[in-house]
Amino acid sequence: MDMQVKQPKLGIKERYALLTRDLGWEPSYQSREAIFPYTRYEGIKIHDWDKWEDPFRLTMDAYWKYQAEKERKFYAIIDAHTQNNGHLNITDGRYLTAIKLFLQAISPGEYAAHKGFARIGREFEGVGTQVACQMQSLDEIRHAQTQIHALSNYNKYYNGFHNFADARDRIWYTSVPRSFFDDAMSGGPFEFITAIGFAFEYVLTNLLFVPFMSGAAYNGDMATVTFGFSAQSDEARHMTLGLECIKFMLEQDPENLPIVQKWLDKWFWRGMRMLTLVGAMMDYMLPKRVMSWKEAWQVYGVENGGALFNDLARYGVRVPKGWDVANEAADHVSHQLMLGLYQWSFGTSFHAWIPSDEDMAWLSEKYPDTFDRYYRPRWDHIRKMAAAGTPYQNLGLAQLCNVCQLPAVFTEPGDPTTHCHREVEFEGETYHFCSDGCRDIFQEEPEKYVQSWLPMPQLFAEPNYGDVGKWMEWVGLQPGVDNGDYHGSQDEASFDAWKSHQSATA
Repeated sequence: MDMQVKQPKLGIKERYALLTRDLGWEPSYQSREAIFPYTRYEGIKIHDWDKWEDPFRLTMDAYWKYQAEKERKFYAIIDAHTQNNGHLNITDGRYLTAIKLFLQAISPGEYAAHKGFARIGREFEGVGTQVACQMQSLDEIRHAQTQIHALSNYNKYYNGFHNFADARDRIWYTSVPRSFFDDAMSGGPFEFITAIGFAFEYVLTNLLFVPFMSGAAYNGDMATVTFGFSAQSDEARHMTLGLECIKFMLEQDPENLPIVQKWLDKWFWRGMRMLTLVGAMMDYMLPKRVMSWKEAWQVYGVENGGALFNDLARYGVRVPKGWDVANEAADHVSHQLMLGLYQWSFGTSFHAWIPSDEDMAWLSEKYPDTFDRYYRPRWDHIRKMAAAGTPYQNLGLAQLCNVCQLPAVFTEPGDPTTHCHREVEFEGETYHFCSDGCRDIFQEEPEKYVQSWLPMPQLFAEPNYGDVGKWMEWVGLQPGVDNGDYHGSQDEASFDAWKSHQSATA
């Protein structure tokens, strides 16, 4: 009988090589150029794909075990949340607005990222990048699913959580994240990894997940906290993948630098504009607030982002264009956008409200140089109009930026009293922009952005033909039920009744 020899246990490095590079092969009847055509058309030069390596050295066999354990813990908590009427633990019914916006805007973005990483996993030549992108693709669809599952419990009790798929495709403000991801997905694989893997995941994702999840915990929303923490452990890998791909491109050939820098300029600005929605959530939609948008930007944008670009300076990378403008705008953008969302609240799938005296005292403390001077007077005027029975509503259509697709409500750099508006004529048509940053992005690729799907003209297209009632039906909104002022709404009445009953039986 032959004696069995125990094989030595492989180290992490050897196992990673076995389950990535050793799974690859050289083509025999097709050229690599024919198999991977998209790795060359952007102008990026890669000389040795084996030089890229996942710092985590994560392989699929380990990935499934790791994620399965996370799934078990997540759904155990969600089941407990449902069975114990966790929807009653939130501090205030107004908080629901924040998670409605999250479900409508962020969760579809997770699904878009899933599709994007699945695509570039096929288009990259290196086996290491293929495996890493495949796992991130699975991460992203899992994030979308867990967010939908966690928040679906609120749909049983409150309005505005239904029909989020139509909201993603048809409501005007959801075109902001949709256009961001569609823009990235319509680029090449290297631009996509720069846009999503680096600019969004590494530079900007902490501005979304860290303050917002902390805010959810502070407001008693353990469902959101659960999927947030479950996703956050994945984000460390995503950030690393994005950063390593940037370093990989820069190390492979010096001619890659100007291409990468151009993408960093573009996607920093696009990401900063998209996260303005998060700024409005943090400053206005959380009844109990953890930090202001300005504070979050200072920590996760200025300090962390500044340190990152200082580190990348050795490759010749500079801070993105518009960096100083973004730093100045942190004092203003959340207020400017919220004033816009309030005046167009009839066309949203969430409630809005006038900040209370307590809210404005907090905003004044957090924005000592700007709020009392520029924004409190506007809210005071809006409050007087509401008291007089003439609520401040703009029943006209918002002028959307042709690139970021936010309403053009922002002001000139250095002058918060002057509205910022830019125009560009291209092939006989005039296009409108909210900033120099968005105008410059358009001028770099005008043929791309003239194809942008803008939601406002859809009001006049089939099947609506200018009928606001038909438009409401088309986007799945019940006027005054899913939107309008929170005070006097069904959500307020339901929340107050349930909390009163809970207190009486406690």
